[in-house]
Amino acid sequence: MNEKILLEAVVLAGEIMLVSGAEVYRVEDTMNHMLRRSSYETTETVVFSTGIFVTLDDPVKEPMTLIKRTPGRSTNINRIYLVNEISRSFCRGDITVEEAYEKLKETATVIQYGPWLRALGLVGVPFCFAPIFGGNFLECVASGLVGIALAFADRIVKKVRLNDFCINAFCAFSVAVVALMIKNWLWQKTSVDVLIISSIMPLVPGVTFTTAIRDTLNGDYTSGSARMLEAVVTSLAVAAGVGGGMFLFQFLWGGILW
Repeated sequence: MNEKILLEAVVLAGEIMLVSGAEVYRVEDTMNHMLRRSSYETTETVVFSTGIFVTLDDPVKEPMTLIKRTPGRSTNINRIYLVNEISRSFCRGDITVEEAYEKLKETATVIQYGPWLRALGLVGVPFCFAPIFGGNFLECVASGLVGIALAFADRIVKKVRLNDFCINAFCAFSVAVVALMIKNWLWQKTSVDVLIISSIMPLVPGVTFTTAIRDTLNGDYTSGSARMLEAVVTSLAVAAGVGGGMFLFQFLWGGILW
């Protein structure tokens, strides 16, 4: 077995899982299972929320170490599932390390939902959340319209390639402004609270917060703290965006805020 390719495949598997929102213990467990196919006597994996360290050591062989930084993170359960399936097939001996590496490279670029389906989700989530927050049918429709604005804002900032804080703040800003426009200029009987709260749900870092709790409970305090801070920063970005949108609308056009 080519140990160098194995090392690269293991690190790639860990990177895909980590940036897709998997817990640190799950990433390390998958990587350790794959490393059992190695002929090296000692294998070590250390995973943080922003980096992966893997070392292979043996008294009669040259040691190998690979470090990978993982700055970007999102939530993609499908990629986590695909990596686990490839890992299981490799550990059973159904595929070679070269085949596993090629499959992992394909998994890293797979897009389950295209831009139009993503946009549809950003419209559908506010529409479906509005009744949960006490909205009537009219407010569901209005929330869907705000969701359209959210989808446009998300598309724009992805092309500009801003950082995550600015992306969340701008999207939340757009939600607040459009919700207030609907409230003041289209349907005054709607509740702006329902429109804004239901429309920012796609921006709420619920998965990140849950993963941070699970990492902390599993003893990965560094990663748990980092993800908790990430969730807090995302929440602050959303709050700042909504507050900025409400302030700007009131400053420029006046009208009803609540």
